[in-house]
Amino acid sequence: MKLSEYFEQAKGFGVMATADADGRVNAAVYAKPHFCDEETVAFIMADRLTHKNLESNSHAAYLFMESRGGFIGKRLYLAKVREEKNSELVEKLRRRKRTVRDEDAKSGTRYLVYFHIDKVLPLIGAREKP
Repeated sequence: MKLSEYFEQAKGFGVMATADADGRVNAAVYAKPHFCDEETVAFIMADRLTHKNLESNSHAAYLFMESRGGFIGKRLYLAKVREEKNSELVEKLRRRKRTVRDEDAKSGTRYLVYFHIDKVLPLIGAREKP
């Protein structure tokens, strides 16, 4: 099964981890990636710490855990390749409708950040050598 098909079908939640230039780590809940092709994904980001970290360190990890129980999911190791600021594509890609709570977000800056997928591992297992 292609990775894009997996993410189309799987239900669950994701967490993106980034670090700044000094190695200070941040983790934030993120929606499933938008697939450009099987090697490139995009995420919509607000102008917050995750995006700020990517300005000084272009690498990130995205962990996706399925909601069907157990420790099933994927880990994506990512490298930022480019971004778009306040692109019309952001609104087209949004998966959920805006709510009253999102009204503040309307006026905020949004980035569409593209990543190359460097490596894919299962959520647990696949012994990685350091």
